[in-house]
Amino acid sequence: TNLSSRAPRKMRWLAVVLCVVERAGALVASREAVAGRRVSARQASVADVEGSQLAQLASMTTLSIDSGDLEVIASWAATGCITDATTNPLFVAQAGTSGDPKYAAMVDRAVAYARERADGDEAVRLAMDRIAVELGLEIVKIVPGYVSTEVDIRASFDVEESVARARRIVAMYEAEGVDRSRILVKVAGTYEGIQAAAILEAEGISTNITLIFGFVQAVLAAQAGARLISPFPGRILDWHKANSGISTCDPDDDPGVVCVARMYAYYKKHGHHRTICMPASWRPSRGAADPAFAVDEIVALAGVDRMTIPPPLLEILAQSTVHLPRKLDPERAAAACADGVLGEPPMMSESQFRLEMNADLCATTKLAEGINAFVAETAKLEAAVRAKL
Repeated sequence: TNLSSRAPRKMRWLAVVLCVVERAGALVASREAVAGRRVSARQASVADVEGSQLAQLASMTTLSIDSGDLEVIASWAATGCITDATTNPLFVAQAGTSGDPKYAAMVDRAVAYARERADGDEAVRLAMDRIAVELGLEIVKIVPGYVSTEVDIRASFDVEESVARARRIVAMYEAEGVDRSRILVKVAGTYEGIQAAAILEAEGISTNITLIFGFVQAVLAAQAGARLISPFPGRILDWHKANSGISTCDPDDDPGVVCVARMYAYYKKHGHHRTICMPASWRPSRGAADPAFAVDEIVALAGVDRMTIPPPLLEILAQSTVHLPRKLDPERAAAACADGVLGEPPMMSESQFRLEMNADLCATTKLAEGINAFVAETAKLEAAVRAKL
């Protein structure tokens, strides 16, 4: 750049070219360095969570990751804070239709498995169950605890079909050397789904009753001996925002938090110690004004038996070192519970369950919405499987 104007033209052009190349190289190096710092920061936030809200939460509540991404699950499992993993029809459908080579291989294996053992519609159903199991087989290698695998959501009102599909799912895991004690079979919190869970639990197959939006669902699930329930505080809050005129609230007053805390307290007071309360699906009680509000409901339920949390919210917890007080404690919850036993022991009648559900507009509405949403995702996976077959 300091070449005199009297220098030969070729030399001046060469200097310009060299200068441009040098600056471009510096820019690329700078961008790579920035990208490297971003990656390092991301890895550090996962690898070093000591003192974080995530570590504090894990000391009082068993944590599950709500994801079907194997690399993401592995990165969070490496922190030592995550022991379990949950999947649902959305994750399985995304895996089955993503085109990612590792997931495409799962689909191919599932289709080949089904072709060898069935044909027609039964081959489609078998392949879909097998895809869910293929995903689970990879996850059990990563986390040491429970892996939840869901029965076809379209069987939510069919006891016999739910039981048959659950048995088949567990049999496929066992054939691959995975003990049934590692698997939670997910069924919807319909009356039929919970009756299916009662049959399965009697056979030593552990169940996860999902799409819990109302107190009566939680009670019947415990009476049926379900191993775990998944109430959705965030979607309960959604319903109240849409129907009760609230826009934001204190986390402790969040309708979803209040509902889950009531379920937890009922279990502790009335001896349902075997049934785990594991909330999922979260919303910011105080709104979206501050990104930290995204974990409002999680913080308000700290101390509950278990939680399943998606990666973005795990990240927020991992980045915060603010003190996290325990909100739910078994003894205090049992002492504070104002609910008597619901229904005639050992299990409330079908008519009482349906009457109680009918009176709970939130539970009735959100259960229908949840089933319909998962049916739509299942249909996408079915179309892909049919095309493969």
